[in-house]
Amino acid sequence: MSEKPDYVPQAPSTYGRPPPGLRRRMYDVIFEADTPAGRRFDIALVGAIMLSILVVVLDSVPQLHFGYGWVLNRLEWGFTVLFTAEYIARLVCVRRPWRYATGFYGAIDLLSVVPTYFSLLVPGTELLIDIRILRLLRVFRIFKLTLYLEEYTRLGEALAGSRRKIAIFLSVVLMAILILGTLMYVVEGPKNGFTSIPVAMYWATVTMTTVGYGDITPHTHLGKAIASFMMLLGWGILAVPTGIVTAEMSARRGDRRHGPARALARAVAPPQPRTCEDCGSGGHEPSARFCKDCGAPLKT
Repeated sequence: MSEKPDYVPQAPSTYGRPPPGLRRRMYDVIFEADTPAGRRFDIALVGAIMLSILVVVLDSVPQLHFGYGWVLNRLEWGFTVLFTAEYIARLVCVRRPWRYATGFYGAIDLLSVVPTYFSLLVPGTELLIDIRILRLLRVFRIFKLTLYLEEYTRLGEALAGSRRKIAIFLSVVLMAILILGTLMYVVEGPKNGFTSIPVAMYWATVTMTTVGYGDITPHTHLGKAIASFMMLLGWGILAVPTGIVTAEMSARRGDRRHGPARALARAVAPPQPRTCEDCGSGGHEPSARFCKDCGAPLKT
């Protein structure tokens, strides 16, 4: 009778789980977050990413750059070497390294180290390493944030359910911008900066969203009155999409929470009012034990 083989093929993973050995142990630590070692590795990786981004941010401050630039530069190269070794380890421990290298996370991992090496040829490109923050997308796999993912799903469902209302709302806003922008073009004219209807529509958009760059301003009294009306209108307009999505989320939450109870209430007939057999008085609550008029016990 033949002995049981040491290696039992597992279900194929995205990049290919290697057979037992050193590569398997590396794979379990680097790619699997369910084990204690894998969890510690991923948490340490997220911490290193945050620190490396902090180094880049601090190096952009002139005072810190001139005073501690050499320290920050060495720290950055240290993080780059660390992330390069981690990227190579990921390629080594998977069975299909090309699939990993051409995948989303593989491309992000590569782009997080390339700018530092490229800065040796083109100074200044090392600031592009802020792309490392995209690697924090792994946090959803690390901490198994199913609760937050469920909330994201609910938000997506609410946005999808509100898309028609939001589309109608946006069409109304665009019509208001077109009408009011055209009106401002007629009232103010090119002499006050409203050189065309598209320019006036740009001003109407900036005003209605309460941004107010100030590059184009009305000068006539009528134009200022229209601008004041648009500012007040913008406050109400900005709250409408929030109300639409919130109402949709509340409705969906109510359906999830009370759906079975509502279905049961529709299936079962509501209890009828009770009548006293002694005096004939009616309208008693289903939970009443005595008649409200004569005080006789009510039969259940």
